[in-house]
Amino acid sequence: MPGPIMPHTRTVATSQLEKVDRCADLPHRPRVLLGKMGLDGHDRGVKVIARALRDSGVHVIYSGLWQTPDSLALSARDEDCDVIAASMMSNSHMSLGPRLVEALKRFGRPDIPIYMGGILPQEDIPRLLEAGIAKCFTTGTGLLEIVEAVRSAVRERTPTVAPPGTEVHPTAQLARCISRVHEGLDCDGAPSARPQRVIGITGSPGAGKSTLVAQLAGEYSRRAQKDPSLGRCAVIAFDPKSPITNGALLGDRLRVDFNNLGERVFYRSLAIAGEDYRELDRIVGLIGGAYRGDEAFKTVFVETVGAGQNETRIRDHVDQTVVMLTPGMGDAVQMDKAGILEIADLFVCNKADHPGEHELIRDLRDIADGRPIHETIATHGKGVPELLDQLLS
Repeated sequence: MPGPIMPHTRTVATSQLEKVDRCADLPHRPRVLLGKMGLDGHDRGVKVIARALRDSGVHVIYSGLWQTPDSLALSARDEDCDVIAASMMSNSHMSLGPRLVEALKRFGRPDIPIYMGGILPQEDIPRLLEAGIAKCFTTGTGLLEIVEAVRSAVRERTPTVAPPGTEVHPTAQLARCISRVHEGLDCDGAPSARPQRVIGITGSPGAGKSTLVAQLAGEYSRRAQKDPSLGRCAVIAFDPKSPITNGALLGDRLRVDFNNLGERVFYRSLAIAGEDYRELDRIVGLIGGAYRGDEAFKTVFVETVGAGQNETRIRDHVDQTVVMLTPGMGDAVQMDKAGILEIADLFVCNKADHPGEHELIRDLRDIADGRPIHETIATHGKGVPELLDQLLS
């Protein structure tokens, strides 16, 4: 949905909205999926809205550009969203809107409302509403109006995602159980099993964790298609909550190409404060127990918020810990300090095409004590197959 058209007399930028928790009175933090369907390659307006929602206490999942109805519906289901906010700028709303409604039905969450915004001709709005779109927003809609519309979509999270007497999609139910467990609630009767391997990916912000995890998930999925005994993989991606509003911007999944991967990867974004992994073991168990046989999630990648030297708790919850570094992070004395480097089972030096990579590898070898060191260029997938070989060995 685009940013609002402000009156000429107002000089405050549209991206500015007072940071106030406007959602503290709701049953839970609203989870809204922002996505752009079709060929529109412009996302400035969506980013303005994402910030406004985050600064109001909303948990915003941004799925990125060029989404299909299927990829948006799948993301909304797996993220257990309260509402989808679909931005349309390419004059394809009458085609893609109804297809998104149908996709939600196929993926087991027909109850998730769809808000559509953008350049929508007034004469098309009644037809969109008739097709199942919950609300339509045209240019000129204010940011606070959008926040209030998202607030109005929040309903209590019941233990079962589907109404009594209707068939429950197992992945939709998994997503709901994760929501409840993350909030410290029960999900009675949900099967639980530890997956074969749980791999933690940590490192400083900007090291390329999200891109590397997306590449690992894609490579794993391609291998599993050839060897079904590998099962499927899942990703748990943590991002920080605002200390002021408790809102969060969860943008890690936009690195993943769900238009091609589909349901072969289960991806879930969660917001935490600090290193609050207290429910991570239960969440991992839910993922491991959701399916059996070749459909089971046998490998789980856990992406941390972005660790500093003292942030090491992820090691207590995973089988292997990957610590990512990039050239220019500091000299050998800085690297030799106690903390995050001690928890690594293996090191990944990402952005290996950047200046300083050789120096980084040299310094790492001095402290690695025989632990593996891998070089990657995650944006191009270089070094990823070799890294996955190591993680699966």
